[in-house]
Amino acid sequence: MNSALEPVNASLLLVDDDATFSMVLARALGKRGFTVQCASDVSQALELLRAHTPDYAVIDLNMPGDSGLVLIPQLKQANSQVQIVMLTGYASIATAVEAIKLGATHYLAKPADVTDIVTALSRDQGDAQIETRHQPHSVRRLEWEHIQAVLTAHDGNISATARALNMHRRTLQRKLFKRPVQEH
Repeated sequence: MNSALEPVNASLLLVDDDATFSMVLARALGKRGFTVQCASDVSQALELLRAHTPDYAVIDLNMPGDSGLVLIPQLKQANSQVQIVMLTGYASIATAVEAIKLGATHYLAKPADVTDIVTALSRDQGDAQIETRHQPHSVRRLEWEHIQAVLTAHDGNISATARALNMHRRTLQRKLFKRPVQEH
């Protein structure tokens, strides 16, 4: 693993449904020495994976269709050494744990800049010196975390999650479309 932040001609698969974000990030990663291929969803990413196995991957969690989590085992099967960063605007403890269990190297909440992403790609271990948090989460954040855990337990099935939470499906969908509560 190259610990320098500028790998030379390393291949990277970027999977994100936000076309503007993908274009900007792909250009910035290209300037950092990566050869980037972009996909806007899981099916496109799998097509690219069949043609070429990347050294690195940056995957968005929430996209139309399948979750980005689906790609992690596929990438690991194609290349056991692939470094994977899961990116999401909807960070939760449940999805972070699941991404790492599946084989992601790192998990970043959006907005993340190219330096954060390249740094995460270059790491193959955790940081025991990371600052710990001493204040408890708010009730709204705990609700978000609980919903995410139940959603993960039901493989992303909204209807099954709503039943498990004894909540109307549309109410759950409204809660899911809101970004999680930001805490400082």
